[in-house]
Amino acid sequence: MVTINLHTHLEGCVRLQTAAELAAAAGIDPPGASWDEAIVMRAPSDLTVFLAHVASVYPLLGSFAALSRVAHEAVVDAAADGCRFCELRFGPLTHVRPGFDVDAVIAAVCEGVASGTDATGIDAGVIVCALRHHDEESNVALARAAARRAGAGVVGFDVAGDELLFPDLGPYVRPFQCAAAAGLGLTAHVAEAGPAGNVRDAHETLGVRRIGHGTRLGGDADVLAWSVDHGMCLEVCVTSNVFTGAASSIAEHPVHRFLAAGCNVVLGDDNPITIDTRLSREVEGLMSSGLTSEELERIELTAIEHAFCEPSVRESLRAGASSRQA
Repeated sequence: MVTINLHTHLEGCVRLQTAAELAAAAGIDPPGASWDEAIVMRAPSDLTVFLAHVASVYPLLGSFAALSRVAHEAVVDAAADGCRFCELRFGPLTHVRPGFDVDAVIAAVCEGVASGTDATGIDAGVIVCALRHHDEESNVALARAAARRAGAGVVGFDVAGDELLFPDLGPYVRPFQCAAAAGLGLTAHVAEAGPAGNVRDAHETLGVRRIGHGTRLGGDADVLAWSVDHGMCLEVCVTSNVFTGAASSIAEHPVHRFLAAGCNVVLGDDNPITIDTRLSREVEGLMSSGLTSEELERIELTAIEHAFCEPSVRESLRAGASSRQA
């Protein structure tokens, strides 16, 4: 069983009932027939359509109370799914409003995650995402805000968004340097829609060793071999990759090639409400497509070692894994 979720987005964790209640309280109508229709994808498409479904909840998350509630519920739902540790990432700049600045946005999510961990007993951390469509100076300011919460809820820094429309990683060098100086873990969404070579570019340009998705590596043996040699870790979200068109099916997903090549692989459910999945369902799908219990055990141990967490948390996760294997 895999119990470490290293790739899930806050905006894709909004319960449908919560969305309806937040909308009613704010007087916001759904962008379509219902919030269910706006949020949940019913069939695979492409990354742009996928991101539009995720973005449908943005108008609902412009207050401290809303963000804190959604973050709390995301941790509670992860725990109910059997997770022992999760990293919850989000794009704070999409939720900034007049009188609700980026520091308050990050504080709200950290507070919700902390209350969720108190309620469930699992450990969790927050990854702050710079978004590709935001300008460089805004993302530098975001990184500084993330750095101010390092050790106080924020554990990592990421870049996400439409890789095809915004392929250049140059504008994110300064934000990542700021995050690294604060001791935050670094990861980047690349090679999901863009070419496999973006993995190497992200490592050399931004200093990351964890890659969000990296699906296109499956079609480039040279970059995959390079990734193995350099100890890169791929955050695989199988169902999400099918819905964005990055993989044709779970059975054909390149995770099988990644593992066979000796690559570091961890799992996530990406946007679980958007695509109606959970980490446990990801594991079930992979098992039905041929992953062995030994491979799943390897994924779990890899996740423990690559998680952005305190040494004490890592030791606790190691001990839990050892006890289950005994």
